[in-house]
Amino acid sequence: MALEISMEGIEARARELGVDLSTVDLDSVTLPAGEDFGILSDDEDLLRIDDPMELEMGFANVVVVDNLPVVPPEKFEKLENVIRKIYSQIGAIKEGGLWMPVNPETKKTYGYCFIEYNTPQEAELAREKTNGYKLDKSHIFAVNMFDDFDKYMKVPDEWMPAEIKPYTPGENLQKWLADEKARDQFVIRAGTFTEVYWNDARQKMPELVFQKQYWTDSFIQWSPLGTYLATVHRQGSQVWGGDDKFERLMRFAHAQVKLIDFSPGEKYLVTYSSHEPSNPRDTHRVVLNIFDVRTGKVMRDFKGSADEFSASGNISVSGVSWPIFRWGGGKDDKYFARLGKNVISVYETETFSLLDKKSLKVENVVDFCWSPTDPIIALFVPELGGGNQPARVSLVQIPGKEELRQKNLFSVSDCKMYWQNSGEYLAVQVDRYTKTKKSTYTGFELFRIKERDIPIEVLELDNKNDKIIAFAWEPKGHRFAVIHGDGPKPDISFYSMKTSNNISRVSKLTTLKGKQANALFWSPGGRFIVFAGLKGFNGQLEFYNVDELETMATGEHFMATDIMWDPTGRYLVSAVTSVHEMENGFQIWSFSGKQLYKVSKDHFFQFLWRPRPPSLLTPEKEDEIAKNLRKYSKKYEQEDQDAFNQLSEQERKRRKQLQEEWEGWVAKWKQLHEEERPYRMELRDGEASDDEEEYDTKEVEIEEEIIRRFSNPSSCRLVIFLCLGEFQVQASRRCKMQSDAVARSPRQTVRVGGRRPTADPSRGSSEAYGFVGSIAAVAAAAAYLAWAYLPEPWLRFLGVTYYPARHWALAMPSLLLEAAAQGMVLYMASNFLLAPAPTCLATISDEFAREPAACGTATGEEKPIEDISDISIDKINNLMFGNASSS
Repeated sequence: MALEISMEGIEARARELGVDLSTVDLDSVTLPAGEDFGILSDDEDLLRIDDPMELEMGFANVVVVDNLPVVPPEKFEKLENVIRKIYSQIGAIKEGGLWMPVNPETKKTYGYCFIEYNTPQEAELAREKTNGYKLDKSHIFAVNMFDDFDKYMKVPDEWMPAEIKPYTPGENLQKWLADEKARDQFVIRAGTFTEVYWNDARQKMPELVFQKQYWTDSFIQWSPLGTYLATVHRQGSQVWGGDDKFERLMRFAHAQVKLIDFSPGEKYLVTYSSHEPSNPRDTHRVVLNIFDVRTGKVMRDFKGSADEFSASGNISVSGVSWPIFRWGGGKDDKYFARLGKNVISVYETETFSLLDKKSLKVENVVDFCWSPTDPIIALFVPELGGGNQPARVSLVQIPGKEELRQKNLFSVSDCKMYWQNSGEYLAVQVDRYTKTKKSTYTGFELFRIKERDIPIEVLELDNKNDKIIAFAWEPKGHRFAVIHGDGPKPDISFYSMKTSNNISRVSKLTTLKGKQANALFWSPGGRFIVFAGLKGFNGQLEFYNVDELETMATGEHFMATDIMWDPTGRYLVSAVTSVHEMENGFQIWSFSGKQLYKVSKDHFFQFLWRPRPPSLLTPEKEDEIAKNLRKYSKKYEQEDQDAFNQLSEQERKRRKQLQEEWEGWVAKWKQLHEEERPYRMELRDGEASDDEEEYDTKEVEIEEEIIRRFSNPSSCRLVIFLCLGEFQVQASRRCKMQSDAVARSPRQTVRVGGRRPTADPSRGSSEAYGFVGSIAAVAAAAAYLAWAYLPEPWLRFLGVTYYPARHWALAMPSLLLEAAAQGMVLYMASNFLLAPAPTCLATISDEFAREPAACGTATGEEKPIEDISDISIDKINNLMFGNASSS
């Protein structure tokens, strides 16, 4: 940065140094060669780079309209109004944004104009909509972007051959499929990190492959065959590939991209963005680009309002359903289609234009879907004319647009279509109105696509009024499952499209009553299915074997939001994403329902298994492997045994390490105990007290009774009577006693016995009761505090699903305090009521009085201690009020 000093500052500095600037010839001052003391000159390039001029460098929002009429000045306003009317319908033109150059000699226009919009998207739409617009027979608009002129001007006049770059081998995009342990990969997104792992179930933990922070701005997505991993950014999308490095393979420029979608064969990538219009009354502007994944070239773009692209789909963004384009023709990516108003537009990828240059017209069509394997479209048309024209489901063959089969449906409320992944069957779920039109019931229309004339069967549930909660086809099979019912525990029914005699007829296999499930997840290989209770069912899982019609295991992942099988059907993941604030992370289960390991992640957003491409083995080869599975399985059984032995060895080493740590700790404290032995002997008067087993515990009993009278009652007039006090003292004597000893005195007796006293059973039981009572009191207090203060999600996490209402947590202590206060008042009142009147003789003596025993003839020190007794009233009167001389 250049150093700036004012002239006043220079003069002030010169005065401090005592320099007269008037005597200095500044022109004669020269610096050493190559030295500028860090001060940049005005003519240096670096200074100009540091302070660039702020200029508007782009004209992406400007279009050039050519082939306009050449008009004189008196017709300027009329032509300008016509052009403004045409182009203002597309977007808002900036103030002063319409300019028609004029020939200064003829005073006529040149026949072209410039139009400036607020956004480049509006300019692009104007070019697309009006290029070729026919104003009249002689004037057809030719519209171009202003920036295109600069691009065309840079084209060299002479042809130059393209530079051939040397071949450099790229990343092996299929290397991960050759993993020696036949593991699968998955990607997770948690916080700001995106991580790729191997699922190592043998080690019961994932193995990190690749990690990157801020890898994506919004989400990540695998391509359908697992070759690419796509990330989404503000500037566009990128695809990455590889086994462990994940190098960037291609960039796709699309500003403010929000959604992406791969074609089934991974040849093309569709990107989507929506932009708010300058006029609030208008709908969002939609931009769709279709890229070639390998080259990054834009094959076709679509632009328009959100209303033009609104249709049924899975995800709704800004009024547009996603995916807008649905791919057909299997893995060849030959066709794609979108739904329009009364049309289905089918495009071919060879030219990226409409098939036969026109759309398929279907009056009032509301939904369609492709067969997963064949170029067949299934479409649904609702009832028209108040029920005069029935609803229908049709199958249309592409590219001939021939209708293969049609089924008319009456009294239809709603319709959903489900293709089996092999394209052999199509199930149409039809919700129909009852005769009263007040309720609906559900049935299924089952199409057999591969059979002659495509026969259709009708299936109704045993209770046709049951609500259909979920439907799922078995992959690579002929069975399907349905969750149906209205209660909190619906039923699950299994059906087969083939009977036991291999006859093509639908039949029910079984119905499972009262299951806590609202979602079905078939294994990719078929045979096994998981019933999942998501959302309100708190993550209940049941693993079911459809071949044996039996439950293999049950489990629970509390608050689970996502369930996904891995591509091979060996493992299943249950995940809790950031939809919930607590318990974020995932759990890996075996196909049979055994939990293998659990990983917790804060701010957990995504979990995606890496898809696998279809097997290259023929069906015959797969059947051969299945028949000789025992021969092939020996290798993998040995690998499993080696992995188990490795885990066992690791566990043995871990336990041995823990044992050594324990033994070292014990040896340390034994050494410390031995070092402190002289100090302990000094405290015990030289006695060695380490051998505790050589000594007995003896019980010493001491009994003492003391009666004293004041010898001068006339002066005191007071008697203090001390009652008998009894106590037992247990002492541990660390000396060896070989005989009994008895010591007597007039006031106390001490008995010491060498025999161990027998334990009092009542005393032990009372101590046990006290211990149990104290533990119960602590447990009750902890339960009360948890009930009163813990949030409901925490209680559900602890397994507590039923408990009294929370207001009792405050009401019960308040009621108990009030009851205690009232009890004290009642207790005092009862004492007053039960006490005898002051005039009653019972205040002097009653049946509970203890008369003093007659004293014996013993005298002196041998006089026994009297028993406890009440002092008679005459003796009290004599002591307190009698003649002092007589006493």
